[in-house]
Amino acid sequence: MPASDLTTSSARDIRTRTALFLALAMAAVVGTALGFEHIGGYIPCALCLEQRMPYYAGAPLMLIAAVVSRAGGPSWAVRGLLAVGGLLMLYGLVLGVYHSGVEWHWWDGPASCATSADAVTRDAGSLLGDLSSKKPPSCDAAALRVLGLSFAGWNVLASAALAAIAIRGTLVKR
Repeated sequence: MPASDLTTSSARDIRTRTALFLALAMAAVVGTALGFEHIGGYIPCALCLEQRMPYYAGAPLMLIAAVVSRAGGPSWAVRGLLAVGGLLMLYGLVLGVYHSGVEWHWWDGPASCATSADAVTRDAGSLLGDLSSKKPPSCDAAALRVLGLSFAGWNVLASAALAAIAIRGTLVKR
């Protein structure tokens, strides 16, 4: 096998593994958020829900990148998909920093931070009672802090790491 074929094959394997890792990691991050919501009883605020969007878009996109890479698709396509994944995670990082700043009262959050569709029950019989007793979460109050970081703070770290991995995957030479 010529050295150039080995290099191309090796780079393709790295991009495939990178894309597959990113797809699984993105799904795990958003799955963890959903787990805290459904099992832990945490109600997400408007900014929490917005921070999930890069993961919802990125996980399937990275899965497509892994499939295209594994199938021997063009290097430029896989690298482009990895770059888009990296940009999505950089956007998630910015959202996380913004939300963290709102929680630490460094700046004001958007007006939409006072509402959440999940704050009210879906049971019509107790709807009126829940409207007066349940309050939607505010974006400026962290629901939980672990090692000093809120969910938004942890999202900053996760987004930064995943962005770095995605960008590194785009730089793998043939």
